[in-house]
Amino acid sequence: MEKKTCLECKEPIHGRIDKKFCSDYCRNSYNNRVNKDSKNLIRNVNNRLRKNYKLLCELNSSGKTKVSRTKLLDGNFDFNFFTSIYTTKTGNTYYYIYNQGYLALENDYYLLIKKE
Repeated sequence: MEKKTCLECKEPIHGRIDKKFCSDYCRNSYNNRVNKDSKNLIRNVNNRLRKNYKLLCELNSSGKTKVSRTKLLDGNFDFNFFTSIYTTKTGNTYYYIYNQGYLALENDYYLLIKKE
């Protein structure tokens, strides 16, 4: 019978025949290494969403506010990251980051709203 080795450290495995790792440490190390790229992408997107959300909350304390594009950009707002889009019957497109939304107005102004 062939002796199985750990996928991470290559040490011999003792115990169940379907075991792939010699310890929890090796299992965690292996999975962290394999999933590193996808986890970094998710982490970076979530961090960007969190920063955008925080800025919208700071600028929109009343629930409905009008701000300029430069004010959003000064706070490092990234218009490429949002969680949902809502288009009204009249054709207005609201972009949401969780419950904080914005609508593009004329003259580089944005209406910030909070969905209750």
